[in-house]
Amino acid sequence: MDEVYQQDSRRVFATLVKLLGDFDLAEEAMHEAFASALVQWSRDGVPENPRAWLVSTGRFKAIDAIRRRARLDASMESVASRLEATATANAAQQALDIEDDRLRLIFTCCHPALAHSTQVALTLREVCGLTTEEIASAFLTVPPTIAQRIVRGKAKIRDAGIPYEVPSIAELPDRLDSVLSVVYLVFNEGYSAHSGDSVTRGDLSEEAIRLGRLILNLLADAEAMGLLALMLLQESRRAARSGPDGDLILLENQDRDLWDQGRIAEGRALVSQALSTQPIGVYTIQAAIAAVHSEATNAAATDWPQIVALYDLLLRAMPSPVVALNRAVAVAMRDGPQAGLDEIDAIMVKGDLATYHLAHAARADLYRRLGRAQEARAAYEQALALSRQEPERRFLERRIRELESTR
Repeated sequence: MDEVYQQDSRRVFATLVKLLGDFDLAEEAMHEAFASALVQWSRDGVPENPRAWLVSTGRFKAIDAIRRRARLDASMESVASRLEATATANAAQQALDIEDDRLRLIFTCCHPALAHSTQVALTLREVCGLTTEEIASAFLTVPPTIAQRIVRGKAKIRDAGIPYEVPSIAELPDRLDSVLSVVYLVFNEGYSAHSGDSVTRGDLSEEAIRLGRLILNLLADAEAMGLLALMLLQESRRAARSGPDGDLILLENQDRDLWDQGRIAEGRALVSQALSTQPIGVYTIQAAIAAVHSEATNAAATDWPQIVALYDLLLRAMPSPVVALNRAVAVAMRDGPQAGLDEIDAIMVKGDLATYHLAHAARADLYRRLGRAQEARAAYEQALALSRQEPERRFLERRIRELESTR
């Protein structure tokens, strides 16, 4: 049951949203269906198609619930009739649908009528099943704020009559940017979890890749292609990014024999195709950077001049302090630690990255490489105070101990 819930609960939920037209009713129906499955499957065995069984059971549970409420409240009778008619009509069309219901749901959650912060919160909660606490932790805010965004988003969808559908081909290009942005945020939380006991969350990154494939199949857009390439190339390193004990392993120290060559090959092919299509967007440039890393047999063999040049392009297309920081790290690899440190200090003086732990960790590493142990230790301690992911914290603590041992 745990395995079915992990694999299928959000798929079941997405289909129930489509059938019932209501987030909260779909959530309640999904949980009732799983509760029924726990009893019935233990007695009769798991059905041949568990997901279809859960959807069907959830649909009837929801209709029964509305009917019961209608007996107590006459005003609910018309709602019940409407719901039953809608659910029955949608169920009849279910076998003819070729679109993925979660793709339909993500376009609903990313509707332009919703604020971007609401789009992200809704997608992570409703499409990916994260709790409000997990979303709040990922985006460095508090659970009540996330809960309010989700409630407001659901109310907006209901009150504005936002349809549960993939937009038409004519509307799709204008809607795609926000969807790609949210998919990449989901991927990033899976690829490098902001908090918790694990470096990564494979369920989230795999889900983002799956959604990326669905979007690309729907629309052969260069940036959709670039995003899928970027996710595949980054995800190819998963097995090498942490050790058997869960500790973080930096890119320069990873066993590249563990990198997934199938995903690298697919990612590179997509990068080449995306680069041949104009205009070239920010996901394609980032994918090109990841492709350069994938070609090197070790960190020293990396084409750092090419990576710096690509970061120059990315910084022009997407000016941000985080992109500037990543470029500065590449400059340090190309020109030496002092050159990189000078660039990071110029970024930090503006104050934009004062609470970004990776900026302090990058400065600490460059101080360490320059032999400036005291300054390195202070920067590592700043990074440690800001980090919320346990493997990162253990890594930073280890670096501090190493510096202490050299005094």
